[in-house]
Formats: sequence, C-alpha cells, structure tokens
Amino acid sequence: MPPDESVVLVEGPWTHREVKANGARFHLAEYGPADGPLVVLLHGFPEFWWSWRHQLVALGDAGYRVVAPDLRGYGGSDKPPRGYDAYTLASDVAGLIRALGARDAYVVGHDWGGFLAWTVATLHPRVVNRLAVVAMPHPLRITEAWRNDRHQLAASRYIGYFQLPRLPESRILRDEGAYVGQLLKRWGGPGFPDAETERRCREAMQIPAAAHCALEWYRWAVRSRTRPSGLRFLRLLQEGVGVPTLQLHGALDGCLRPETAHGSGAWVHAPYELQVLDGLGHFLHQEAPELVTAALLEHAQS
Repeated sequence: MPPDESVVLVEGPWTHREVKANGARFHLAEYGPADGPLVVLLHGFPEFWWSWRHQLVALGDAGYRVVAPDLRGYGGSDKPPRGYDAYTLASDVAGLIRALGARDAYVVGHDWGGFLAWTVATLHPRVVNRLAVVAMPHPLRITEAWRNDRHQLAASRYIGYFQLPRLPESRILRDEGAYVGQLLKRWGGPGFPDAETERRCREAMQIPAAAHCALEWYRWAVRSRTRPSGLRFLRLLQEGVGVPTLQLHGALDGCLRPETAHGSGAWVHAPYELQVLDGLGHFLHQEAPELVTAALLEHAQS
C-alpha cells in the first residue's frame, strides 16, 4: 500500500491545520504567536512543508507567526487535476495569506516555492511586504540562462524528461521513491540528504497523485511558452518586484548554477541583496539552517 497523507503530519512544536483558499484545501504547519507578523514559507520539489522545519521554529521563536503549507498537489493539500499554472498557484498563496487573516506577509520560497514567491510578489504585490528567495533565480533570468549558458541547459535536462507522459511518474514511484533520493543527492551539497530527510521526501512523493501533480508544475512551465497565457505571464514578470528582496544561493547548487543566480536584481525595484553561500548546494535552508535563518531574520528586521 502506498503511504497516505498522514505521513506529512510530522510531530513537533508546530500545529497542523487545514485552510481553504482559492477553491482548494491546504494543509499547513504553523508556529509562533498568533499576533506576530506573518511569514509564509513555500517549499520546492521534491519536498513538502517539512523542509522548512528549522526556520519554522526559529522564526516563530523570534516573534513571527510562521506557516509552512503543502503547496497544491503536494503532501496533505488538495491534488486536483488542474490548476498548476503560475496564475492559479500565485492566487493560491495570495488567497492563503488572506484566509489566515493577514493583509500581507513576508514570503519566503525555495526552488519551485521560490518561483512562486517571485510570481506572487509580481502578480499580487499588495499581499507581499518583503521577499526572500532560496535557490531560485528570477524566472526571466533562468530563461536567459537557458538561451545563453549551455551548462545551465545541461543541468536542466531533467525538465525535458519530465515532459514525457507517465514515465517520470513511474520512475518517481519505483523502488519506494529511490529516484527522489537520487535527485536530492545530485542537487544538494556534500552530505545531503541525511537518512530521515530522504525517507520523508520519498514517502511524501508516494502519496497517491502527488508525483503526477508535482510534475504538472514542470509541464505547464514548458508548454505555456508557446501559448498566449504563458507569453502573457512572461510579459507580466517584466514588471518586476517592488519590495525589499533577499536572494540566497548555494555555490555548489547542482540544479540551478550560481552563475544563473546573478542578474536577478534586474527585476527588483527595491533594496536587493544576493548572497552566494560557499560549500552549500540546492537545499541550503536544510544544509545550513542556522546560516539561512540568520539571513532571513536580518532581512526581516532591517
């Protein structure tokens, strides 16, 4: 029997709850004072909310109300057959912030969550008061790199594989998610992941429909580039971000090269800082949680 959604209900000092937003149900973990400034932590692939466990507690102890949701299609959240376009996903986050009773939030995203953070700050600027992006250059900077950097194009070849029907899902589910562990090792820095992290990510990706839904994010991102809605999305991104922005990137990132991270500031019309952290890979918020948490707190309080 495949794992069910209960595998993401990891016990800890946080509280698990469900929130309805943008017509869908989202599971999230929450920690910190209810009246604190809201921080929303958006995970990436192939993970779930638990990837932010360190920052969830540390930021909460610093006085922030911190929530880490499972994004659409992941973990304990709804897995509908549609809605994996950037417009809907960004509306998910904006709706979640409002459903939590806040006017705006400090939005932090990693990997696909970082892509989503850039997007929310552009398409729904009123709900974002500050932005931090981990291991995800601005989407238009990635487009530039695919055109001009053969090394980044080679590192992104897995995205082409993910466009195939059914085969990638089968590979993700085979051998209890062994491919998920391979991706974590390939993209992460030395020693990542530990046994628990790999096990939990493999289990979460085996929840029925999770693998397919996660891959639909990638399929929309590629196929939309020849469609009017996708071309309009790229034009909207040109408007850029108007809130203070922190970008963190690992110097050993095996998924998105550090050279690709540079240049994202061209789409930020506010104070902006890029930090490339030595010795760390794609999952730097887990590889060096204290370092990343300190950078996020400094950015939040500056």
